[in-house]
Amino acid sequence: MRGHVVHGALGLVGLAVLLVLWWAGVQVFGAADGLSARFSPQATLSSLLELLGQGEVYGHIWVSLKRILVGLLLALLIGVPLGLLVGSYRHLEAATTPAFQFLRMISPLSWMPVVVMLMGVGDQPIYFLLAFAALWPILLNTAAGVRQLDPRWLQLSRSLSATRWETLCKVIIPGVIGHVLTGVRLAIGILWIVLVPCEMLGVSAGLGYFILDTRDRLAYSELMAMVLLIGVLGFMLDALARGLHRRWVHA
Repeated sequence: MRGHVVHGALGLVGLAVLLVLWWAGVQVFGAADGLSARFSPQATLSSLLELLGQGEVYGHIWVSLKRILVGLLLALLIGVPLGLLVGSYRHLEAATTPAFQFLRMISPLSWMPVVVMLMGVGDQPIYFLLAFAALWPILLNTAAGVRQLDPRWLQLSRSLSATRWETLCKVIIPGVIGHVLTGVRLAIGILWIVLVPCEMLGVSAGLGYFILDTRDRLAYSELMAMVLLIGVLGFMLDALARGLHRRWVHA
């Protein structure tokens, strides 16, 4: 218990240092009465409280979170079965690994012009780009989990004459859930980075769209408030994924 308290206190100290560095950077590199003052912590927090009080921002938050959820679910539906297959069959792994590594190294954002030309603007290209971005950590971590299963579990399953379906449901899937959750956590970090530029593809809602709107209105303190809000929401999503992983590992 004491260790958790110390760990939390150190985390708060780190955030306080970050806040001080932000304030110092604005003071050192900008004039007190110039444009840089709109990017200060004071102006940003004031604008954030004002935006949260108005309520409009909650609609943009919901739209962005929905897109994250859909992209993540699509990546899970594709990545987990593929990861189970790739991890189970060495020849399939050898045949697919070069292609997967090649595709993984292509930035999802580089597909934006192609996807917009094929799918148009709206949610569909965003879902595709987010699913593409989240697919690889989930797939590769699932395959790694299958390869790291204790062979004795599989041998015991065969000795008990378990069917392939029973082996999959009772041995393999429970054994790789921890790796899948690790992939989900990595995927969430990637999704949150990819989401904002994706929401600049002609849509009319979302955090990325709202950032463009604040820029066009020259509302720079609101822009910084949205940047801060994106960081807070991403931190909360990562904390949720970490909590699920920790709970499963220690269950």
